Amino acid sequence: MTKSGKVYLLGAGPGNIDYLTVQGQRLLHQADCLIYDALVDLRLLSLLPPTCEIIPVGKRGGQPSTPQNEINQLLVTHCQQGQQVVRLKSGDPFIFGRAAVEIQALKAADCDFEVIPGLSSALAAPLLSAIPLTDPALSHGFGVYTAHNLHNLDWATLANLETLVMLMGGQHLGEICYQLQSHGKHEDTTVAVIQWASQPQQRLWQGTLLTMAQITKGERLSPCIIVIGEVVRLREFLQPPTASMTGVQPLANKTILVTRATGQASAFTTLLNHQGATVIDLPALEIRPPSSWADLDQALANLQRFDWLVLTSANAVNFFLDRLLDQGFDLRQLAQIKLAVVGKKTAKILAERGLRADFVPDNYVADALVESFPVALSGLQVLFPRVETGGRDVLVKEFSAQGATITEVAAYESGCPAVMPAGAIAALQQERVDAVTFASSKTVRHFEQLMAGQFGESWREVLTGVAIASIGPQTTQTCHDTLGRVDIEATIYTLDGLTDALVQWAKA
Repeated sequence: MTKSGKVYLLGAGPGNIDYLTVQGQRLLHQADCLIYDALVDLRLLSLLPPTCEIIPVGKRGGQPSTPQNEINQLLVTHCQQGQQVVRLKSGDPFIFGRAAVEIQALKAADCDFEVIPGLSSALAAPLLSAIPLTDPALSHGFGVYTAHNLHNLDWATLANLETLVMLMGGQHLGEICYQLQSHGKHEDTTVAVIQWASQPQQRLWQGTLLTMAQITKGERLSPCIIVIGEVVRLREFLQPPTASMTGVQPLANKTILVTRATGQASAFTTLLNHQGATVIDLPALEIRPPSSWADLDQALANLQRFDWLVLTSANAVNFFLDRLLDQGFDLRQLAQIKLAVVGKKTAKILAERGLRADFVPDNYVADALVESFPVALSGLQVLFPRVETGGRDVLVKEFSAQGATITEVAAYESGCPAVMPAGAIAALQQERVDAVTFASSKTVRHFEQLMAGQFGESWREVLTGVAIASIGPQTTQTCHDTLGRVDIEATIYTLDGLTDALVQWAKA
Protein backbone atom coordinates (compact mmCIF):
# COMPACT_ATOMS: atom_id res chain seq x y z
CA MET A 1 0.00 0.00 0.00
CA THR A 2 1.31 3.43 -0.96
CA LYS A 3 2.02 5.66 2.04
CA SER A 4 -0.40 8.56 2.28
CA GLY A 5 1.25 11.98 2.41
CA LYS A 6 0.18 14.89 4.56
CA VAL A 7 1.36 18.45 5.13
CA TYR A 8 1.34 19.99 8.61
CA LEU A 9 1.50 23.78 8.71
CA LEU A 10 3.09 24.13 12.13
CA GLY A 11 3.65 27.27 14.18
CA ALA A 12 7.12 27.28 15.78
CA GLY A 13 6.29 29.99 18.30
CA PRO A 14 8.26 33.19 18.89
CA GLY A 15 11.64 31.58 18.27
CA ASN A 16 12.88 29.73 21.34
CA ILE A 17 12.50 25.94 21.29
CA ASP A 18 10.97 26.13 24.78
CA TYR A 19 7.78 27.62 23.35
CA LEU A 20 7.07 24.92 20.76
CA THR A 21 3.87 23.01 21.49
CA VAL A 22 3.88 19.36 22.57
CA GLN A 23 2.04 18.46 19.36
CA GLY A 24 4.70 20.32 17.40
CA GLN A 25 7.45 18.24 19.03
CA ARG A 26 5.63 15.03 18.13
CA LEU A 27 5.25 16.07 14.49
CA LEU A 28 8.93 16.99 14.17
CA HIS A 29 9.91 13.59 15.60
CA GLN A 30 7.87 11.92 12.83
CA ALA A 31 8.67 14.20 9.89
CA ASP A 32 9.92 12.85 6.56
CA CYS A 33 10.52 16.36 5.21
CA LEU A 34 10.91 19.75 6.91
CA ILE A 35 10.39 23.02 5.03
CA TYR A 36 11.20 25.84 7.43
CA ASP A 37 11.41 29.63 7.75
CA ALA A 38 14.59 31.49 8.63
CA LEU A 39 13.60 32.79 12.05
CA VAL A 40 12.83 29.46 13.70
CA ASP A 41 15.20 28.18 16.39
CA LEU A 42 17.72 25.87 14.71
CA ARG A 43 17.67 23.70 17.84
CA LEU A 44 14.27 22.51 16.62
CA LEU A 45 16.10 20.59 13.93
CA SER A 46 17.59 18.37 16.64
CA LEU A 47 14.10 16.91 17.12
CA LEU A 48 14.01 15.52 13.57
CA PRO A 49 14.74 11.89 12.70
CA PRO A 50 18.12 11.37 10.97
CA THR A 51 16.42 10.47 7.68
CA CYS A 52 14.36 13.68 7.47
CA GLU A 53 14.97 15.87 4.40
CA ILE A 54 15.52 19.49 5.43
CA ILE A 55 14.72 22.43 3.15
CA PRO A 56 15.27 26.06 4.31
CA VAL A 57 13.16 28.62 2.44
CA GLY A 58 14.18 31.91 4.08
CA LYS A 59 11.20 34.20 4.70
CA ARG A 60 12.98 36.92 6.61
CA GLY A 61 12.79 40.60 5.77
CA GLY A 62 15.73 41.88 3.75
CA GLN A 63 17.20 38.39 3.31
CA PRO A 64 17.10 35.96 0.34
CA SER A 65 13.93 33.85 0.33
CA THR A 66 12.49 31.12 -1.84
CA PRO A 67 9.66 32.48 -4.06
CA GLN A 68 6.25 31.59 -2.67
CA ASN A 69 5.19 29.62 -5.75
CA GLU A 70 8.29 27.42 -5.36
CA ILE A 71 7.44 26.80 -1.69
CA ASN A 72 3.92 25.82 -2.72
CA GLN A 73 5.32 23.35 -5.25
CA LEU A 74 7.73 21.87 -2.70
CA LEU A 75 4.82 21.18 -0.35
CA VAL A 76 2.75 19.56 -3.08
CA THR A 77 5.62 17.49 -4.51
CA HIS A 78 6.75 16.00 -1.20
CA CYS A 79 3.18 15.32 -0.09
CA GLN A 80 2.43 13.51 -3.35
CA GLN A 81 5.51 11.38 -2.73
CA GLY A 82 3.76 10.03 0.36
CA GLN A 83 5.81 11.98 2.89
CA GLN A 84 4.80 13.49 6.21
CA VAL A 85 5.78 17.11 5.55
CA VAL A 86 6.17 19.73 8.27
CA ARG A 87 5.95 23.32 7.04
CA LEU A 88 7.50 25.09 10.01
CA LYS A 89 6.54 28.75 10.27
CA SER A 90 7.54 31.43 12.76
CA GLY A 91 4.92 32.29 15.36
CA ASP A 92 1.44 31.13 14.39
CA PRO A 93 0.66 29.98 10.82
CA PHE A 94 -2.38 32.25 10.51
CA ILE A 95 -0.78 35.45 11.85
CA PHE A 96 0.76 37.45 8.97
CA GLY A 97 1.99 34.32 7.22
CA ARG A 98 1.31 32.88 3.79
CA ALA A 99 -0.58 29.87 5.12
CA ALA A 100 -3.72 30.65 3.10
CA VAL A 101 -1.75 30.70 -0.17
CA GLU A 102 -0.08 27.42 0.68
CA ILE A 103 -3.37 25.81 1.67
CA GLN A 104 -4.93 26.87 -1.66
CA ALA A 105 -2.05 25.17 -3.51
CA LEU A 106 -2.45 22.00 -1.42
CA LYS A 107 -6.22 21.88 -1.98
CA ALA A 108 -5.79 22.42 -5.72
CA ALA A 109 -3.46 19.39 -5.79
CA ASP A 110 -5.83 17.34 -3.58
CA CYS A 111 -3.18 17.10 -0.82
CA ASP A 112 -4.14 16.35 2.77
CA PHE A 113 -3.09 18.99 5.30
CA GLU A 114 -3.57 20.19 8.87
CA VAL A 115 -2.81 23.52 10.55
CA ILE A 116 -1.18 23.36 13.99
CA PRO A 117 -1.27 26.56 16.09
CA GLY A 118 1.82 28.25 17.45
CA LEU A 119 2.38 31.03 19.98
CA SER A 120 2.50 34.30 18.08
CA SER A 121 5.29 36.75 18.88
CA ALA A 122 2.61 39.45 18.97
CA LEU A 123 1.45 37.91 22.25
CA ALA A 124 4.67 36.31 23.51
CA ALA A 125 7.08 39.23 23.07
CA PRO A 126 5.14 41.67 25.30
CA LEU A 127 4.48 38.97 27.89
CA LEU A 128 8.14 37.95 28.07
CA SER A 129 8.99 41.63 28.55
CA ALA A 130 6.46 42.01 31.41
CA ILE A 131 4.10 44.13 29.27
CA PRO A 132 0.38 43.25 29.60
CA LEU A 133 -1.56 44.01 26.43
CA THR A 134 -4.74 44.54 28.44
CA ASP A 135 -5.26 46.24 31.79
CA PRO A 136 -8.46 47.21 33.66
CA ALA A 137 -7.42 50.87 33.70
CA LEU A 138 -4.98 51.41 30.82
CA SER A 139 -6.05 49.06 28.02
CA HIS A 140 -9.44 47.48 27.34
CA GLY A 141 -8.16 45.83 24.18
CA PHE A 142 -5.36 45.92 21.62
CA GLY A 143 -4.77 45.81 17.89
CA VAL A 144 -2.10 43.83 16.02
CA TYR A 145 -0.91 45.09 12.65
CA THR A 146 1.92 44.51 10.21
CA ALA A 147 4.14 47.37 9.07
CA HIS A 148 4.79 45.61 5.77
CA ASN A 149 2.84 48.26 3.86
CA LEU A 150 2.32 51.43 5.89
CA HIS A 151 0.32 53.18 3.15
CA ASN A 152 -2.55 50.70 3.55
CA LEU A 153 -3.07 51.44 7.25
CA ASP A 154 -5.85 53.61 8.65
CA TRP A 155 -3.67 55.75 10.89
CA ALA A 156 -6.58 57.68 12.40
CA THR A 157 -8.06 54.44 13.69
CA LEU A 158 -4.71 53.17 14.92
CA ALA A 159 -4.03 56.41 16.78
CA ASN A 160 -7.23 55.89 18.80
CA LEU A 161 -6.29 52.41 19.99
CA GLU A 162 -5.24 52.19 23.63
CA THR A 163 -2.62 49.55 22.83
CA LEU A 164 -1.06 48.87 19.45
CA VAL A 165 1.28 46.01 18.48
CA MET A 166 3.26 46.32 15.24
CA LEU A 167 5.09 43.41 13.61
CA MET A 168 7.81 43.74 10.98
CA GLY A 169 8.24 47.42 11.78
CA GLY A 170 11.92 47.72 12.70
CA GLN A 171 12.91 49.51 9.49
CA HIS A 172 9.90 51.83 9.69
CA LEU A 173 9.94 52.80 13.38
CA GLY A 174 10.42 56.51 12.71
CA GLU A 175 7.57 56.61 10.19
CA ILE A 176 5.25 54.70 12.54
CA CYS A 177 5.89 57.14 15.39
CA TYR A 178 5.46 60.12 13.05
CA GLN A 179 2.16 58.90 11.60
CA LEU A 180 0.63 58.19 15.00
CA GLN A 181 1.59 61.65 16.28
CA SER A 182 0.29 63.26 13.09
CA HIS A 183 -3.07 61.57 13.62
CA GLY A 184 -3.56 62.71 17.18
CA LYS A 185 -1.71 60.31 19.45
CA HIS A 186 0.17 62.20 22.17
CA GLU A 187 3.93 62.42 21.72
CA ASP A 188 4.51 61.18 25.29
CA THR A 189 2.78 57.85 24.60
CA THR A 190 5.10 55.07 25.76
CA VAL A 191 6.76 52.77 23.22
CA ALA A 192 8.72 49.54 23.63
CA VAL A 193 10.76 47.85 20.91
CA ILE A 194 11.43 44.17 21.67
CA GLN A 195 14.07 42.45 19.55
CA TRP A 196 14.64 38.68 19.34
CA ALA A 197 11.76 37.94 21.71
CA SER A 198 12.22 34.73 23.75
CA GLN A 199 15.82 34.29 22.57
CA PRO A 200 18.86 34.60 24.86
CA GLN A 201 19.84 37.79 22.98
CA GLN A 202 16.45 39.44 23.55
CA ARG A 203 16.76 43.22 23.88
CA LEU A 204 14.30 45.97 24.72
CA TRP A 205 14.33 49.72 24.16
CA GLN A 206 11.77 51.94 25.87
CA GLY A 207 10.86 55.52 25.07
CA THR A 208 8.00 57.58 23.69
CA LEU A 209 6.60 58.37 20.26
CA LEU A 210 8.73 61.53 20.33
CA THR A 211 12.00 59.92 21.45
CA MET A 212 11.94 56.31 20.26
CA ALA A 213 13.49 56.85 16.83
CA GLN A 214 16.39 58.76 18.39
CA ILE A 215 16.88 56.16 21.16
CA THR A 216 17.25 53.35 18.62
CA LYS A 217 19.22 55.33 16.05
CA GLY A 218 21.98 53.22 14.54
CA GLU A 219 20.53 49.95 15.86
CA ARG A 220 19.52 47.12 13.55
CA LEU A 221 16.13 46.31 15.03
CA SER A 222 14.93 43.42 12.91
CA PRO A 223 13.37 41.11 13.96
CA CYS A 224 11.32 43.05 16.49
CA ILE A 225 7.88 43.70 17.95
CA ILE A 226 6.77 47.28 18.66
CA VAL A 227 4.32 47.88 21.51
CA ILE A 228 2.71 51.32 21.75
CA GLY A 229 0.56 52.31 24.72
CA GLU A 230 0.62 53.19 28.40
CA VAL A 231 0.68 49.52 29.39
CA VAL A 232 4.42 49.60 28.60
CA ARG A 233 4.90 51.62 31.80
CA LEU A 234 3.71 48.61 33.83
CA ARG A 235 6.96 46.77 33.08
CA GLU A 236 8.74 48.12 36.14
CA PHE A 237 5.97 46.80 38.41
CA LEU A 238 5.43 43.42 36.73
CA GLN A 239 9.00 42.24 36.13
CA PRO A 240 9.95 39.23 38.30
CA PRO A 241 12.65 39.90 40.92
CA THR A 242 15.06 37.63 39.06
CA ALA A 243 14.80 39.60 35.82
CA SER A 244 18.14 40.87 34.59
CA MET A 245 18.58 44.62 35.05
CA THR A 246 22.08 44.74 33.65
CA GLY A 247 21.27 44.65 29.95
CA VAL A 248 22.44 42.08 27.44
CA GLN A 249 24.25 38.98 28.74
CA PRO A 250 27.87 38.50 27.63
CA LEU A 251 27.16 35.68 25.16
CA ALA A 252 23.91 37.08 23.78
CA ASN A 253 23.97 37.11 19.98
CA LYS A 254 26.47 34.24 20.05
CA THR A 255 25.65 30.81 18.67
CA ILE A 256 27.97 28.11 20.00
CA LEU A 257 28.38 24.53 18.82
CA VAL A 258 29.04 22.07 21.65
CA THR A 259 30.80 18.86 20.63
CA ARG A 260 30.42 16.90 23.85
CA ALA A 261 28.86 13.43 23.78
CA THR A 262 25.09 13.08 23.63
CA GLY A 263 23.76 13.08 27.19
CA GLN A 264 26.85 14.86 28.56
CA ALA A 265 26.37 18.30 27.02
CA SER A 266 23.49 19.44 29.23
CA ALA A 267 25.61 20.83 32.09
CA PHE A 268 27.81 22.80 29.69
CA THR A 269 24.76 23.97 27.74
CA THR A 270 23.24 25.27 30.98
CA LEU A 271 26.41 27.23 31.78
CA LEU A 272 26.42 28.81 28.31
CA ASN A 273 22.68 29.53 28.38
CA HIS A 274 23.11 31.39 31.66
CA GLN A 275 25.52 33.71 29.84
CA GLY A 276 22.97 34.27 27.05
CA ALA A 277 24.37 31.95 24.37
CA THR A 278 22.33 30.01 21.86
CA VAL A 279 23.69 26.47 22.02
CA ILE A 280 23.46 23.89 19.26
CA ASP A 281 24.59 20.34 19.96
CA LEU A 282 27.04 18.70 17.58
CA PRO A 283 27.96 15.51 19.45
CA ALA A 284 31.39 14.40 18.27
CA LEU A 285 31.53 11.52 20.74
CA GLU A 286 29.30 8.51 21.15
CA ILE A 287 29.83 6.78 24.50
CA ARG A 288 29.06 3.07 24.48
CA PRO A 289 30.10 -0.20 26.22
CA PRO A 290 33.47 -1.73 25.31
CA SER A 291 33.72 -4.48 22.70
CA SER A 292 34.22 -6.98 25.54
CA TRP A 293 33.62 -6.93 29.30
CA ALA A 294 36.01 -9.84 29.91
CA ASP A 295 38.98 -7.92 31.36
CA LEU A 296 36.84 -5.72 33.59
CA ASP A 297 34.80 -8.68 34.83
CA GLN A 298 37.99 -10.52 35.74
CA ALA A 299 39.25 -7.46 37.65
CA LEU A 300 35.91 -7.15 39.49
CA ALA A 301 36.14 -10.78 40.56
CA ASN A 302 39.60 -10.11 42.05
CA LEU A 303 39.24 -6.63 43.56
CA GLN A 304 40.89 -7.72 46.80
CA ARG A 305 44.30 -7.79 45.13
CA PHE A 306 44.30 -4.07 44.21
CA ASP A 307 45.54 -1.24 46.45
CA TRP A 308 44.19 1.69 44.41
CA LEU A 309 41.43 2.30 41.88
CA VAL A 310 42.13 5.20 39.49
CA LEU A 311 39.21 6.91 37.72
CA THR A 312 39.98 9.76 35.32
CA SER A 313 36.50 10.66 34.00
CA ALA A 314 32.80 10.62 34.75
CA ASN A 315 32.41 7.91 32.10
CA ALA A 316 34.93 5.71 33.89
CA VAL A 317 33.08 6.17 37.20
CA ASN A 318 29.65 5.36 35.81
CA PHE A 319 30.58 2.45 33.56
CA PHE A 320 32.79 0.85 36.23
CA LEU A 321 30.18 1.10 38.99
CA ASP A 322 27.32 0.07 36.71
CA ARG A 323 29.23 -3.07 35.70
CA LEU A 324 30.10 -3.77 39.34
CA LEU A 325 26.39 -3.80 40.21
CA ASP A 326 25.41 -5.69 37.05
CA GLN A 327 27.78 -8.50 38.08
CA GLY A 328 25.97 -8.94 41.38
CA PHE A 329 28.42 -7.00 43.59
CA ASP A 330 27.83 -3.83 45.59
CA LEU A 331 29.93 -0.95 46.92
CA ARG A 332 31.19 -3.05 49.85
CA GLN A 333 33.54 -4.73 47.38
CA LEU A 334 35.53 -1.46 47.33
CA ALA A 335 35.92 -1.14 51.11
CA GLN A 336 39.62 -1.99 51.14
CA ILE A 337 40.61 -0.09 48.00
CA LYS A 338 41.76 3.54 47.92
CA LEU A 339 40.11 5.73 45.26
CA ALA A 340 41.99 8.33 43.19
CA VAL A 341 40.23 10.56 40.64
CA VAL A 342 41.22 13.33 38.23
CA GLY A 343 39.17 16.49 38.45
CA LYS A 344 36.56 17.86 40.82
CA LYS A 345 33.77 16.89 38.45
CA THR A 346 34.86 13.24 38.51
CA ALA A 347 35.03 13.43 42.31
CA LYS A 348 31.52 14.88 42.36
CA ILE A 349 30.14 12.10 40.16
CA LEU A 350 31.84 9.56 42.42
CA ALA A 351 30.24 11.17 45.47
CA GLU A 352 26.84 11.06 43.80
CA ARG A 353 27.34 7.32 43.45
CA GLY A 354 27.97 7.01 47.20
CA LEU A 355 31.79 7.01 47.30
CA ARG A 356 34.34 9.58 48.43
CA ALA A 357 37.68 9.97 46.65
CA ASP A 358 40.78 9.44 48.79
CA PHE A 359 42.90 11.58 46.48
CA VAL A 360 42.10 14.38 44.00
CA PRO A 361 45.11 16.24 42.53
CA ASP A 362 44.97 20.02 42.48
CA ASN A 363 45.52 20.14 38.73
CA TYR A 364 42.79 18.84 36.45
CA VAL A 365 44.92 16.64 34.18
CA ALA A 366 45.93 12.98 34.50
CA ASP A 367 49.65 13.87 34.52
CA ALA A 368 49.22 15.59 37.89
CA LEU A 369 47.93 12.38 39.46
CA VAL A 370 51.35 10.76 39.35
CA GLU A 371 53.30 13.93 40.24
CA SER A 372 51.47 14.45 43.52
CA PHE A 373 50.35 10.92 44.44
CA PRO A 374 50.06 10.77 48.26
CA VAL A 375 52.04 7.52 48.76
CA ALA A 376 55.05 5.83 47.19
CA LEU A 377 54.05 4.03 44.03
CA SER A 378 56.62 1.26 44.18
CA GLY A 379 54.97 -2.11 44.71
CA LEU A 380 51.37 -0.83 44.49
CA GLN A 381 48.71 -2.75 42.58
CA VAL A 382 46.62 -0.21 40.65
CA LEU A 383 43.38 -0.85 38.73
CA PHE A 384 42.75 1.58 35.88
CA PRO A 385 39.32 1.30 34.13
CA ARG A 386 39.51 3.45 31.02
CA VAL A 387 38.32 4.10 27.48
CA GLU A 388 38.98 1.13 25.19
CA THR A 389 40.80 3.00 22.42
CA GLY A 390 42.32 6.41 21.88
CA GLY A 391 43.18 7.32 25.47
CA ARG A 392 46.54 8.80 26.47
CA ASP A 393 49.19 6.44 27.86
CA VAL A 394 51.14 8.92 29.98
CA LEU A 395 49.51 7.88 33.25
CA VAL A 396 50.22 4.18 32.64
CA LYS A 397 53.84 4.85 31.71
CA GLU A 398 54.48 7.08 34.74
CA PHE A 399 52.93 4.66 37.22
CA SER A 400 54.92 1.78 35.76
CA ALA A 401 58.16 3.80 35.73
CA GLN A 402 57.80 4.41 39.46
CA GLY A 403 57.34 0.74 40.28
CA ALA A 404 53.57 0.32 40.38
CA THR A 405 51.83 -2.57 38.67
CA ILE A 406 48.93 -1.06 36.75
CA THR A 407 46.12 -3.16 35.29
CA GLU A 408 44.30 -1.47 32.43
CA VAL A 409 40.76 -2.65 31.65
CA ALA A 410 38.31 -1.34 29.06
CA ALA A 411 35.26 0.10 30.83
CA TYR A 412 33.70 1.98 27.90
CA GLU A 413 34.34 3.05 24.34
CA SER A 414 33.99 6.44 22.67
CA GLY A 415 33.45 6.47 18.95
CA CYS A 416 32.52 8.92 16.23
CA PRO A 417 28.78 9.33 15.52
CA ALA A 418 27.63 8.25 12.08
CA VAL A 419 26.13 11.59 11.07
CA MET A 420 26.16 15.26 11.98
CA PRO A 421 22.88 16.62 13.44
CA ALA A 422 20.66 18.59 11.06
CA GLY A 423 20.61 21.67 13.30
CA ALA A 424 24.40 21.89 13.32
CA ILE A 425 24.57 21.45 9.55
CA ALA A 426 22.04 24.22 8.99
CA ALA A 427 23.76 26.58 11.41
CA LEU A 428 27.12 26.09 9.69
CA GLN A 429 25.68 26.40 6.19
CA GLN A 430 23.87 29.61 7.11
CA GLU A 431 27.00 31.05 8.77
CA ARG A 432 25.21 31.45 12.08
CA VAL A 433 27.92 29.83 14.23
CA ASP A 434 30.25 32.05 16.24
CA ALA A 435 32.30 29.41 18.09
CA VAL A 436 32.78 25.67 18.39
CA THR A 437 33.97 24.16 21.67
CA PHE A 438 36.15 21.13 22.37
CA ALA A 439 36.55 19.43 25.75
CA SER A 440 38.85 16.61 24.61
CA SER A 441 41.26 15.71 21.84
CA LYS A 442 39.00 12.93 20.64
CA THR A 443 36.14 15.36 19.99
CA VAL A 444 38.50 17.39 17.80
CA ARG A 445 39.48 14.39 15.69
CA HIS A 446 35.90 13.20 15.35
CA PHE A 447 34.75 16.71 14.48
CA GLU A 448 37.22 16.73 11.60
CA GLN A 449 35.83 13.40 10.43
CA LEU A 450 32.23 14.61 10.61
CA MET A 451 33.00 17.88 8.83
CA ALA A 452 34.87 16.15 6.01
CA GLY A 453 32.03 13.68 5.61
CA GLN A 454 29.42 16.43 5.43
CA PHE A 455 31.19 19.21 3.52
CA GLY A 456 33.93 17.38 1.63
CA GLU A 457 37.40 18.73 0.97
CA SER A 458 36.30 22.35 1.51
CA TRP A 459 35.16 21.75 5.11
CA ARG A 460 37.78 24.11 6.53
CA GLU A 461 36.23 26.97 4.56
CA VAL A 462 32.96 26.38 6.42
CA LEU A 463 34.79 27.30 9.65
CA THR A 464 35.94 30.69 8.33
CA GLY A 465 35.00 33.23 10.98
CA VAL A 466 34.16 30.52 13.55
CA ALA A 467 36.22 30.70 16.75
CA ILE A 468 37.85 27.47 17.96
CA ALA A 469 37.60 27.08 21.75
CA SER A 470 39.63 24.53 23.74
CA ILE A 471 39.33 23.37 27.34
CA GLY A 472 43.08 23.04 27.89
CA PRO A 473 46.63 22.53 26.53
CA GLN A 474 46.29 18.93 25.33
CA THR A 475 43.08 19.65 23.44
CA THR A 476 44.64 22.86 22.14
CA GLN A 477 47.57 20.93 20.65
CA THR A 478 45.16 18.59 18.88
CA CYS A 479 43.22 21.58 17.56
CA HIS A 480 46.44 23.03 16.11
CA ASP A 481 47.37 19.68 14.57
CA THR A 482 43.91 18.98 13.16
CA LEU A 483 42.15 22.30 12.62
CA GLY A 484 45.19 24.55 12.21
CA ARG A 485 44.38 27.02 14.97
CA VAL A 486 42.91 27.79 18.39
CA ASP A 487 41.28 31.12 19.21
CA ILE A 488 40.16 30.56 22.80
CA GLU A 489 41.74 28.44 25.55
CA ALA A 490 40.50 28.01 29.09
CA THR A 491 42.97 28.92 31.83
CA ILE A 492 41.16 26.59 34.26
CA TYR A 493 40.66 23.25 32.55
CA THR A 494 36.99 22.73 33.38
CA LEU A 495 33.67 23.47 31.70
CA ASP A 496 33.29 26.48 33.99
CA GLY A 497 36.73 27.62 32.90
CA LEU A 498 35.84 27.19 29.24
CA THR A 499 32.65 29.16 29.77
CA ASP A 500 34.64 31.98 31.41
CA ALA A 501 37.07 31.98 28.48
CA LEU A 502 34.18 32.32 26.02
CA VAL A 503 32.75 35.22 28.03
CA GLN A 504 36.10 37.02 27.97
CA TRP A 505 36.37 36.41 24.22
CA ALA A 506 32.90 37.86 23.68
CA LYS A 507 33.73 40.94 25.74
CA ALA A 508 37.01 41.61 23.93
